Parts: sequence; C-alpha cells; structure tokens
Amino acid sequence: VQLVESGGGLVQPGGSLRLSCAASGFTFSSYAMSWYRQAPGKERELVASISNTGAVTNYADSGKGRFTISRDNAKNTVYLQMNSLKPEDTAVYYCSTVRWGINYWGQGTQVTVSS
Repeated sequence: VQLVESGGGLVQPGGSLRLSCAASGFTFSSYAMSWYRQAPGKERELVASISNTGAVTNYADSGKGRFTISRDNAKNTVYLQMNSLKPEDTAVYYCSTVRWGINYWGQGTQVTVSS
C-alpha cells in the first residue's frame, strides 16, 4: 500500500487549497478513504472520510461547510478541497485507509494558513 499526498502549501486566510492523495498497491475502489490532520503539539484528528464508491461522506465539525472530500476511482485518487481556510487549519494533512485492520498513512503534506 502506498499513499502519496500533494497539494499543500502556504495560503492566506480565506484562501483555498485542493489536496490530492494518489493510492497504489491495493484495490482502491474497494476501500473507504480518509483525510486526517495533525497540528504541532496536537493529536492527529479525522478531517473527512469517504466510502469506497464516494456515495457517503463524513466530516468533522471543524471542516463542515468548508471542506469537500471526493474521489476518482479511475485515477486511484482521493481529494480534499478546502475553502475559507483559517489559521487554525494549519497542520500536516494525511490520507489514510484501513486494510485488513491495518491503518495505512501517507507521508503527509503541510498546509500553512497565514497572512
């Protein structure tokens, strides 16, 4: 299993970013995917998740109305569109999947929201 995130960067408050996570090494369309984040000094927290078909999505309260998770099973990629970004969204963002009870993680992509 390999998960590779991209799309992070420095953005001003109120700006937008779209994160991508390219997956390989497993049957992507069979597994739910999630985005997590970890801010300095804080525990890793769930941001959003999406079912294997994309029909069901769930969001943490922190991202509701601002973040959208989606996936393209033909491209083995999951996305996180983040709008109206706030300084408190600053964190390393990770994509994740659980396969056979094992949680797999990418290397993360840094998102910094600052003026």
